[in-house]
Parts: sequence; structure tokens; C-alpha cells
Amino acid sequence: MSPAATKNVSSQVAYLAQFRQRAVTLKQLFDFGLNSSAENLRRGACFLHKELPVRLAHRIRELERLPFGLSEMPSVVLVKDMYLESFRDLVELPCPATFQDEERFTEIIENIKQRHNNVVSIMARGIQELRQALETDELNPEIRQFLDRFYMSRIGIRMLIGQHIAMHEGSRPGYSGLICEKCSPAAVVQEAIADAQSLCLQHYTVAPEVGVFGNVDLTFTYVPSHLHHMLFELIKNSMRAVVEHRGVHYPRLPTIRVVVAEGYEDVTIKVSDEGGGIPRSGISRIWTYLYTTADASRMAPRTIYHSDFQAPLAGLGYGLPISRLYARYFGGELQVISMEGYGTDAYLHLKRLATTEESIPRRL
Repeated sequence: MSPAATKNVSSQVAYLAQFRQRAVTLKQLFDFGLNSSAENLRRGACFLHKELPVRLAHRIRELERLPFGLSEMPSVVLVKDMYLESFRDLVELPCPATFQDEERFTEIIENIKQRHNNVVSIMARGIQELRQALETDELNPEIRQFLDRFYMSRIGIRMLIGQHIAMHEGSRPGYSGLICEKCSPAAVVQEAIADAQSLCLQHYTVAPEVGVFGNVDLTFTYVPSHLHHMLFELIKNSMRAVVEHRGVHYPRLPTIRVVVAEGYEDVTIKVSDEGGGIPRSGISRIWTYLYTTADASRMAPRTIYHSDFQAPLAGLGYGLPISRLYARYFGGELQVISMEGYGTDAYLHLKRLATTEESIPRRL
């Protein structure tokens, strides 16, 4: 790109980063997604055409201004270049005025979504580069706060793009784009159990049983892919803890318990294991993007994973922090309570009230 073009893009980023990002609610996304007519798709594309560059501009500005030299880490530079390329793709397009324009716009944002598939693991590699450069295992709170904002923004961008793309793919009974009107936590739990057991068997040749209890008939409006991501992370963590605590030759591994409960405000899912627990001093560190309780000999190599939803059994140190952000995206929460020497309980709280706005990072 010529110096003049680079300067122009920088000016556009600076201008759009002045605007606030507009939060949407799960109900708004659901209601809008029920109508996949060509005109409604064009209206949705016009909203995204205006909103996505603003969200990208906020993240680009922040990637340029990170402390402690993080902005200069090679992997972080790569991520920033991805965001700049996607920003250029969007601002060079006119707002869709015809159905043909909307189809072209949808192709562009689908390419953007694919381009950013591996951003999480690339950024994780950038954090490792910084850690090596600073020769420390501790992550400054300012960087942790940046990562929370960055990954939360990524979840929101991918949700908006994914919802628009899904509206193009034809209606599924009970779905509005990515959102299921009657999402069954128990059914998603069973899928997550099967995936986690398969991964555990690959690593250890054994896997604990998992029992599902509570209100297994409950349904509520939610995004099944988000719920699967969170439950898979929690269940695979519990499986790994149980196997490593008890040993692969233990005659009968303790069963992991998953309990589904329904309240007026929240749906709560508890994952309980007898995997030896986490020291009290380590609880706050599980949210730091570097901490892992995994056996170092079994930790995953530094691999670039091509999706948030592809992950090794353990070792990257960002599974729980990312899962908590998915929970918080629509007003939920993830809490972990542990008894060192016994086991760990993870509580996943999910808002039943679909009017909760998506969580939008506000500070640059």
C-alpha cells in the first residue's frame, strides 16, 4: 500500500474510533432474524456496514497503543494487519443499496470472518512472545484488561457477522439465524460430553463418566454454539483434572456431575468434579490468560488453532477466560469454586431475559 493510502486508512480509523459502538440485545437479534426477506437482509447489511468498521477501528487503535511493547510483538502486529485489512474491505464498499450489493457485502463479511478464525491463538502466541521478552510469568493487569476487551469485541463482531450469514442459509425450525428459541441445555451438555470424552480418550486412553441432573427438560432462547463452547471447556477441564489426579489406571474414575437449574433470571449449569481442586492462591490466576493447572508434559504445543472452538485438552491458558467472556456477552457469568485436595465446582449463569444488551468494550 502506498504511503498516501496508508495515511488515508489511518485517518479513517481515527475518525470512526470516535464513535460509540451500538449494543444490541439477544431479543433484537432474534426478532430481526425471523424475517430473512431480501429487503430485511439489505437493512441488516446497512447496519453492519456502519457498525462493523466502528468496532474494528476501536480495536485497531487499541492494538496500536498497547503498553510494555506488546504492540511490537510479531504476532500482535499480524493481528493488527488482519484488522486493518478487514477495515479497508468494509470502508471501500458503499452501503448496500440493491439486493446484489447486499449479496456482495455478505461475501465480504464472510471472508472477514474466515480471515479472523485463528486470531485467538495468534494473540495468545503474542502474549507468550511478550512474556519471553520481559522474562516474566506474570501478566500485567492492564494487559489482562485489554485482552478482556479485545476478545469480548471479537465475540460481538463474530456474532453479528454470523447471524447475518446464517439468515442467508435458510430458516431452520425453531431458529433465528444462530439463535435457537428453545435451546436445550441438557442436549448441548450431551454434545459437549461426547466431544470432551473423545478428546480425553485421545490423550489418556480413559475418560470419566458424566452424569446430567436437574431440570433436563428446560429450554430457553440462546446461542447453542456459544453454550457448547463454554460447556465443552468446563467439562474437558474436569475430565483432565480427574484423570491426572486419580491416574489412568485408577479402577473407577469419579463421575463428573452436571446439574441444570432454572431460575426466574438465570439458567445455571454447574459442573462438579473430584479432580483434586485448585489451590486457593491459584483461583484468581485462572482468569489471567497464562495460568494452567495442566501437567506440563501433556501441554499442547504452540499451535495456531483455526477457531475459538478448536482447542487442545489443556495448556494454552485462555480457555476459562474466553469462556467467561462468552457467558458475560449477554449478561451471564462464570464462577469457579474449588476445594484443594478434593475437586472443583464451576457455575455457569446464563440470562433468561433476552432483553440484556451484548457487552460492549467501552474504554480505549
